[in-house]
Amino acid sequence: MIRAAAGALPAALLCAGAGTPAAACRLALVLALDVSSSVDEDEDRLQRQGLAAALLAPEVSAAVFSSPDPVAVTVFEWSGRWDQVDIGGGWILVEGPADLTALAGRIAESERSREDMPTAMGYALGHAVARLAEGPDCLFRTIDLSTDGPNNEGFGPRLAYDAFAFAGITVNAMVIGADEPDLVPWVTRNVPHGPGAFVEVASDYAGYERAMRRKLVRELSATVIGALP
Repeated sequence: MIRAAAGALPAALLCAGAGTPAAACRLALVLALDVSSSVDEDEDRLQRQGLAAALLAPEVSAAVFSSPDPVAVTVFEWSGRWDQVDIGGGWILVEGPADLTALAGRIAESERSREDMPTAMGYALGHAVARLAEGPDCLFRTIDLSTDGPNNEGFGPRLAYDAFAFAGITVNAMVIGADEPDLVPWVTRNVPHGPGAFVEVASDYAGYERAMRRKLVRELSATVIGALP
C-alpha cells in the first residue's frame, strides 16, 4: 500500500525494525520490476533471472564494492494500484560478496504474485518512496524503475513527483522493448527525476540482463564519484 513519505518516522528509528539494516551507507537503491499484464510468463522469468545475474556480474560486483561504504538494496514487483510486493526480503545491506549472492538468489527464486493487472506507475513510485523512508540513512537514494509500457491506470509519474516527497531522490528508468516507437520517448519525458537521472533501454527481455548491467554500473559508479570531496 502506498504511504506518502512526508511525516514518516526518522530513518534511524525505522532501521531498528526487524530485517532493516541499522548502519548508514552510501546508496539506498530501490529496484522496481514491472509485472503487469503486458509481461508474459517467459518475460517475467527473464526479468528476474536477468536482474539476479546482473547483480553478480563482475563489473557490477566491482562497482558495488568500489567503496568501503556499503550499498543497501530492496526489490519489489509492481503492476496495479495496490499491487506492489517485496521480492528480495526487505532491505539488504550489502557489505560483502555473500550478501550480494544471497540477494541475487532471493530474486532468482522469487515467483510472480499475479499477472492480470494494469500498469500503475505513479503508485509504484509512491511505494518506492515509502520504502526509502523506511530504509537506512544513506548518502544517496535512487529508484530504479523497469517498465515495458506507459502508465495506464491511476496517476502518472509527474503527479507522483508532486504528491510524494521526492526531494534528493533520483529516479532512473529501464525501458524494455525498443521496438515500441512511442515508449522510449514517453518514458524519457515522464519518468527520469532528480540529479543525474537517466533512461536505459533493453531491446527486449532477452537483452534485459545486459542493459541492467550497464544501468547498475552507472548508478553505483555515480555514487562513488559524487562522494569524493
